[in-house]
Amino acid sequence: MDMDLKHKMPFHKRLFIYMMLLFSLFLICFLCFQYQREKNYKIERLNNKLQLLNLRLAEISATNSSDIEKYIDEHLTGEFKNLRVTIIDTTGAVLFDSQNIKHLYGYDNHAKRPEVESAIKNGFGYTIRRLSQSTNQEYFYSATKIDDRIIRSALQYSLPLREILRADRKFLWFILIVALIISCIAYFMTRRLGHNIDKLKHFAMKADKGENLDDIGDFPKDELGEISNHIVRLYTQLRQTKEALENEHNVVIKQNEDQVRLKKQLTQNINHELKTPVSSVQGYLEILINNPSLSPEKKEDFINKSYIQVNRLASLLSDISTITRMDEARNMIEKENMDLIPVIDTVFMESKDELEVHGIKTKIEMPRTLSIFGNSSLLYSIFRNLLDNALAYSGCNLIELKVEFDSERTIAVTFSDNGVGVNEEHLSRIFERFYRVDKGRSRKIGGTGLGLSIVKNAVLLHEGKIVARSRAEGGLEFVFTLALI
Repeated sequence: MDMDLKHKMPFHKRLFIYMMLLFSLFLICFLCFQYQREKNYKIERLNNKLQLLNLRLAEISATNSSDIEKYIDEHLTGEFKNLRVTIIDTTGAVLFDSQNIKHLYGYDNHAKRPEVESAIKNGFGYTIRRLSQSTNQEYFYSATKIDDRIIRSALQYSLPLREILRADRKFLWFILIVALIISCIAYFMTRRLGHNIDKLKHFAMKADKGENLDDIGDFPKDELGEISNHIVRLYTQLRQTKEALENEHNVVIKQNEDQVRLKKQLTQNINHELKTPVSSVQGYLEILINNPSLSPEKKEDFINKSYIQVNRLASLLSDISTITRMDEARNMIEKENMDLIPVIDTVFMESKDELEVHGIKTKIEMPRTLSIFGNSSLLYSIFRNLLDNALAYSGCNLIELKVEFDSERTIAVTFSDNGVGVNEEHLSRIFERFYRVDKGRSRKIGGTGLGLSIVKNAVLLHEGKIVARSRAEGGLEFVFTLALI
C-alpha cells in the first residue's frame, strides 16, 4: 500500500490536471461559441448592407431596370464590385438579371430558392453559400421583398468574400494569454492546497504509527487549515486521554498490588505481634495452673503481668480494627460538622495525670472554637497517638501544639516535643505499619507499632498531608493539615 502511494502522482498535480481538463473543455466550448458568434455577426453585417442596397436598387428599378447596371458600374466598388442583381416576382419568375444570362442558361423559376422563399414569407432572407443553378457558381444571396417584387443581390463566394466573412482571430491570442495566466494561478493554488493535504497525510501516517507529532507544525489559516488543526487537536486530546487512562489504570494496578502486599505484610505482622502477648499470657497461666503452691505474691505478679499483656493485646486489636476500617471501608466512615477544640482538650485532659508523673509541661495555641467537617473518632486518634508517642518515646519535658488557619479551606497543625528526636534515616519510615525506631524499647513499653500509621491515614482521610522532621533545638516535630469542609 505504501509503495503504491510512493509511486502515485501527487494529489496537487492530479488536481491541477483535472482543473485544466475542465478549463480546457470550457475554453474550447467558449472559443467555438465566440468564433461562431463573430462569424454570424459578420454575416449579419454583410446581409444588412445588402438589404440596404436592395432598397436603393428597388428605387432605381422603379423607373427603369436598366439603370441598375449603370448604378452598379458607376457606384459599386470594392466588395460590391461585380454585384449581381436579380428582380423576381412573387411567383418566382425572373423579371431582371444584371448579368443578363438568360440567353446563356435560361431562367428557372426561383420560388424554391431558400433566400427567395424566406423573403416571400418573412420579407427578407439570405443564403450564405449556395451554388447557383444558372451560372454554376457559389454566391452569397440576400433577398428583400418590396411590394410585389423581390430584389435579390448576390456576391460571388470568392477568396475576398471568404476573408470578409472569416471571424477575427485576434481575440484567440487574448484568450490564450488569459488561459496561460489562469493556469499559472491554478497551479500555485493547487500546489498550496496539495502541500496542506500532504501535511495532513503526513500527520495521519505518523499518528497511525504513534510517532511524535511535534514536527507537524501549524496549518494555514483557511478552512482546510482550521479543519486540519481541529483534527490534530482532537487526536492530541484523544491521545492524552488514552495516556491518562493508561496511567490511571497503571496506578490502580499498582495500588491494588500495594494493597495486596500491605495486606499480606499486615497479616504477617499481626501474626507476629499477636504471638508475643498471647504466648506471654499462655506462659503465665500455665505456671499458675501447674504450680498451685506458689506464694500469693508470685500469683499476683503473674496475674498482673497477664493483665498487662491482655491490655496490650486489646490495644493492638483496636489499632488493627482502626487501620482496617480506614483501608477497606473508607467511604463508609461518617463525617459531620463538629468542633475540633473539645476533641483536643479531651485528649490532653485524659493524659493530665501521666503528663504530671513524667514532669512534662504543655504549651497549646489554638482558637476557642474550630468548626471542621470530619470524624470525631479518627480526629481523636490523631492527637491521642501523637501524644502517646511523645509520652512513650521522646523523653521530653515540653510538648507544644499549635493550631492555626492555613487558608479558607484548611488548617495547619504543628505538634512538637523537645525530646531525644529521631535520626534522619528513620524519619521517612516512621509512618509505616509496625515500624519501630528502637524495637527492643518499643516492645518493652508495649507499643503496637501502628500509632503513627493511624495518624497518617486519618490525616489523609481528612484530605490533609503530614510530615515529620527533626527540630534544630532538639526533639521531633509533626506538621500536618486538615480540610475544614
